Amino acid sequence: MAENRPVKICETVLRDAHQSLIATRMTTEQMLPIVEQMDGIGYHAVECWGGATFDACLRFLKEDPWDRLRKLRAGFKNTKLQMLFRGQNILGYNHYADDVVEYFVQKSIANGIDIIRIFDCFNDLRNLSTAVSATKKEKGHAQIALSYTLGDAYTLDYWKDMAKRIEEMGADSICIKDMAGLLLPYTAYELVSALKEETKLPIELHAHYTSGVASMTYLKAVEAGVDIIDTAMSPFALGTSQPATEVMVETFKGTEYDTGLDQQKLAKIADYFRPHREAALKSGLMNTKVLGVNIKTLLYQVPGGMLSNLVSQLKEANAEDKYEAVLEEIPRVRKDFGEPPLVTPSSQIVGTQAVLNVLQGERYKILTKESKKVLSGEFGMTVKPFNEEVQKKAIDDKEPIICRPADLIEPQLEKYEKECAQWKQQDEDVLTYALFPKVATEYFQYRKAQADKIDMKVADTSSGAYPL
Repeated sequence: MAENRPVKICETVLRDAHQSLIATRMTTEQMLPIVEQMDGIGYHAVECWGGATFDACLRFLKEDPWDRLRKLRAGFKNTKLQMLFRGQNILGYNHYADDVVEYFVQKSIANGIDIIRIFDCFNDLRNLSTAVSATKKEKGHAQIALSYTLGDAYTLDYWKDMAKRIEEMGADSICIKDMAGLLLPYTAYELVSALKEETKLPIELHAHYTSGVASMTYLKAVEAGVDIIDTAMSPFALGTSQPATEVMVETFKGTEYDTGLDQQKLAKIADYFRPHREAALKSGLMNTKVLGVNIKTLLYQVPGGMLSNLVSQLKEANAEDKYEAVLEEIPRVRKDFGEPPLVTPSSQIVGTQAVLNVLQGERYKILTKESKKVLSGEFGMTVKPFNEEVQKKAIDDKEPIICRPADLIEPQLEKYEKECAQWKQQDEDVLTYALFPKVATEYFQYRKAQADKIDMKVADTSSGAYPL
């Protein structure tokens, strides 16, 4: 009889699921009433912070992301909390100095994060080293995520070598991050089997359902020995989100991989989220485009979010007829740029450059600021070299960066402390400001205005008078 090796579940409904389906618009107040029940499920972890949640909290919801984390931590008494962290980019879109990265990790763990999933859009491990060592220093769990992609360079040997290097870096676990839904079931079996031979670290699989294969991919990956899978409660599952938690629990029930999770308890959580899904559909926040299967993802290896981005860019330029031409141009630009995985921010950079190449009728007639950054080595090293001609066009005779890009960034924390001094109410405000100076300042102004309103009300009731 086969020995039992139950697969563990990481629940994404409080982070990636609503990020993928409703543009990260779930509020803290919508989350808190269900936390106690979620805490009693027995999840391996709940992913609830990082990614786009930080930006969206400030920009759209007028919430303090640190306050959200503290409230979730207070509610989840038995469950590990997990976040997504973009290596040297933290949660922003540029590289930050090591002192900012270290301080952000320290504050994330102090405010309640247990597991930090760290990734880089080029899989350049040099861009992850500071975040990993800072996580270990703070006694957190450092998980390195490999951005899964296809191409000549991405052989089984490449992935095995990466796993070995990740183990040597001192990471606690590895995640295969399939952000575009490109990992097919039998390929997953082969990949997980190979990684299991190479490393003793636990392996987690994170896939999006965009292309329609992710549930089957999870099945084969679990059979090959994957330890943890990322799933979303059914009201916020499928489409560009993850496979559904309840479906995967039922799939493995009664097998050696049985999760041991209770469907009755899960059903109550699904009941809680269902009205939120209906409201999002009604308001148009959940667009039906993100709910279907997009097979073009497999044909062009382009993530779902990137496809919708292209459509809107072409619409603005009155050039929707150029859609197919742009889709054909994307793999060519990607090749010129060293064949990186297409994930934030590399997907946006490659996509925008492909649109420009097609609309201009001449390749690289105009190079975007971001394309120049990539080709100058500012984001790090790609798995293949850049096209020399295109690189020369971008940086002329300037020397490309070949060291770890963050080595060239002076410490920044002191500067941000000074700039943010007038708004600072908590240590964490400096980090909020460092990542999004403009959005943070607008939020701080809003926060002050709200506090002033409350002060006025308090003053009015205590004096018994009303303001004129």
